[in-house]
Amino acid sequence: MSETKEKLTELEWHRKMAAQLFNHTWDLLDKKDRNPDEDDEMIHSAHASRYHWGIVVSSGKYPKTGPMNLERGDWQISRVYSILKRPNAAEYHAKRCLQICEENNIGDFDIAFAYEALARAYAIVLDKETEFQKYITLAKEAGEKIKKDEDKKYFLSELESIHGYSI
Repeated sequence: MSETKEKLTELEWHRKMAAQLFNHTWDLLDKKDRNPDEDDEMIHSAHASRYHWGIVVSSGKYPKTGPMNLERGDWQISRVYSILKRPNAAEYHAKRCLQICEENNIGDFDIAFAYEALARAYAIVLDKETEFQKYITLAKEAGEKIKKDEDKKYFLSELESIHGYSI
């Protein structure tokens, strides 16, 4: 039996790793009974995915990639840190996500999730109620403007999963 090896350029390899690590991070986020080693793995895979996206996007040579990949990477890192109750890192990456959206006029689903990331980060800090309320309101408003119904429904269900969220 002959083994077929996939031949990728360096850039294709970075693109492949970025996507695989992003999906692996999701698998770990969804896992209900993670252990501390898996928590660490989740942090590292989210950062590694964002690193690889940075290389792909900065090359300017890979089709259908751009700032959206970067902000989604920072969003995922923020989500990881929020789930692990590490507010400083969650806030930092949520702010980066929002900044990338604003600088690149990225709206709809992505801007809504940037606000959601900030609300989620502030939800785990007792003395950040004002910031939490600000971003939960911005997230709700942006969520209502999401064009695709299925995306809007998904976003609103994610918003409802934030501790302290109320309609």
